[in-house]
Amino acid sequence: MTDQTTARHTEANVVLRQVGKPLERTDAEGKATGRTRYAGDYTMPGMLHAKVLRSDIASGKLKRLDASKARALPGVTAILTAEDLPDRLAATDMPGQTGQKRAATDRQILVREIIRHHGEPLALIAAETPAIADKAHDLIEYEIEPLPGVYETSAALQAGAPVVTEPDNIVGEHKIRKGDTEKGFAEADHIIENTFHTQFIEHAFLEPEVGLAWVDENGVINIRMSTQVIEHFRFIADAMGVPHNKVRILGAMVGGGFGGKEDITVELYLALLAQATRRPVRLAYTREDSFVGHGKRHPFDITHKTGVTKDGKITALEVTIRADSGAYVFLSPYVLLYCAVAAPGPYRIDNVKIDSKAIATNNMYTSAFRGFGAAQACVAYEAQMDEIAKAISIDRFELRRHNFMRTGDKTATGQTVESAIWSDKCMTQALAALGEPTNAEGPVKVGRGVATYQQSYGRITWFHDTAEAWVGIEVDGTVIVRSGVTDIGAGQASALGQIAAELLGVGLDDVVVYNSDSAVTPLAGTTTATRALYMTGRAAHKASEILRGRLVEFAASELGVRPEDVDLANGQAFVIDNPESAMSLKDLAARGASEGLQRSELAMFRAPFTDPIDEETGQGPVFPDFTYGCHAVEVAVDTETGEVTVLKSVGAHDIGQAINPQAVEGQIEGGALMGQGYALSEELIYQEGKLVSPSFSEYLIPTSMDMPEIKSIILESRSGLGPFGAKGIGEPSLTPVAPAIANAIADAIGTRVFDLPITPEKIVRALREADENA
Repeated sequence: MTDQTTARHTEANVVLRQVGKPLERTDAEGKATGRTRYAGDYTMPGMLHAKVLRSDIASGKLKRLDASKARALPGVTAILTAEDLPDRLAATDMPGQTGQKRAATDRQILVREIIRHHGEPLALIAAETPAIADKAHDLIEYEIEPLPGVYETSAALQAGAPVVTEPDNIVGEHKIRKGDTEKGFAEADHIIENTFHTQFIEHAFLEPEVGLAWVDENGVINIRMSTQVIEHFRFIADAMGVPHNKVRILGAMVGGGFGGKEDITVELYLALLAQATRRPVRLAYTREDSFVGHGKRHPFDITHKTGVTKDGKITALEVTIRADSGAYVFLSPYVLLYCAVAAPGPYRIDNVKIDSKAIATNNMYTSAFRGFGAAQACVAYEAQMDEIAKAISIDRFELRRHNFMRTGDKTATGQTVESAIWSDKCMTQALAALGEPTNAEGPVKVGRGVATYQQSYGRITWFHDTAEAWVGIEVDGTVIVRSGVTDIGAGQASALGQIAAELLGVGLDDVVVYNSDSAVTPLAGTTTATRALYMTGRAAHKASEILRGRLVEFAASELGVRPEDVDLANGQAFVIDNPESAMSLKDLAARGASEGLQRSELAMFRAPFTDPIDEETGQGPVFPDFTYGCHAVEVAVDTETGEVTVLKSVGAHDIGQAINPQAVEGQIEGGALMGQGYALSEELIYQEGKLVSPSFSEYLIPTSMDMPEIKSIILESRSGLGPFGAKGIGEPSLTPVAPAIANAIADAIGTRVFDLPITPEKIVRALREADENA
């Protein structure tokens, strides 16, 4: 259960009848009753079962691979190795780009010779049963010659280090220069410098990767699967050497993504096996497969050097960022960019110097994860704000207020923020919602912490992002929405229905949404980057608005009034000043159909298009807009054992406009849980590149027993670029949680743990070191 309060920045530009209401989502009943079919629920007659053979070391040379015994096993239909595949690579660049040249960062589909990370695929198996596939897996013989590897970013930059990515292991580099940092530091009364470290973590979605592929009667490779990106059909077609229109992805409802299903996972393997066997093939990762089968959250080392006056004004900031990209590039250059842009936080700083590098190692490759670099940046800049306050003996909340950006200020890249910046309002309300402090007893100390943030929504503006949607009204007055958007559990499809219902004057029950079919639904782009509501919502809004205009104009002619005198609501078209003069939408649609009225619209929404930022200064716009908010927590820390209990957790976010407040609450609650695990317990541990925490027995995610009641405070400035002034909340809800907990722990024990996760062992060690240095 959550508490919700809503503040309104401006009056709505229309009377909202459907939008802003906690309506039952279109996917709610199916999920509650178990009727919703996820990708793993689909089967076909004659279906084969697939399995992936993987390397058991992180760096080596494949000397021999012999699948003859496995191929001879009765029930084995196909085994594919690199020798059986065309000499092509698989794309790892940012997915969903349309028409732009992608980066030359492709990876091998199966190992031909060099193994770069633990778990890299060696062979694909298709068999009549899962048991036969497992047995065939064990019968494949291979010999790997170990090669020297590199497992720390610092070592990867040394002369003579093993080269994982040519030429020098640097896979991404970004610089930002604003003002004069030397001048800014000269004006400072204090200079505070600290380094913060974040860890590898796992997405831990409820549903591991799964899919089903078959070749139809037209030679089209169909893939029914769990993905955030149906536009991968292009990358898959390129990797297989077939035309784009010969691959079709049908996205099922996704049982959690968080970025882990943004890259290609099982779909290419499925397509290859279906093409080879000409039979349906199902591939379902086990949890252990999933742990080694997709990219992880990047570990970062972030150093902040901050100049500040005695009254708390920040005069200069230098930030050095190092990220571990693992064995392949994937989205590391972009995650690094997001981190660099986010590094100053929601603060106005006139003099900024940021240097960032993403570095290849033989660890597991890292890629998209909810927060996408900005979450790691927030861990550092919000801890640094508390450390500054402590160093100069100033109230940490007043320090933030003194430096918050305001609407119209420029970011470190020189981008003017034109939407509302309600950082102060969010922090004030979050702190107030914590209520009276909990009393500390004995060795248990109680502390409070906040973290504010600036988080982008929408894709990088030089990607020239677009989304399409189709909206139509049937002759009985019901509405259909078609969109390629993938629904990853947050109600992305339902939101489109609510938008169409608002503009076309029907209830959400009167709307059906068809989504996530690359061959049939208009392509809407990826469900990533907190862009789905912004982009697909605007496309659906645009199509609905155009259709509404036609209906209103036709109704006006039927009712004998001007179009501006007509409204649509409650299944009727009516005269605003004389509601009794009306006709049902059913009659309106039928009458319009008989007169040849176009009752549907396909619309495209285009995000702002810009050129890339300057490579030397980082100046220029990067994102369409930003969300601002705050998370506040209260914790109890047992100073004898280091155990942390989160007592209170409050998220306050200006989301522009809530399309469905219950869906927003769900995002805030989910972000709070995920952020708490990031702060306190979750970590993938690698030794010489090999994962040694390969299951939920070792990798500890919070359970309901670990969570306090989460309070959600929804503020609505209606200043965003999304439909009805909406901003984004999917990633922002997570970003401030871990740093808020870190700050609360530091407040409780009087010293800081500088690297996540903040485990009991680290707390006890920090307290011991503080005592020794006292």
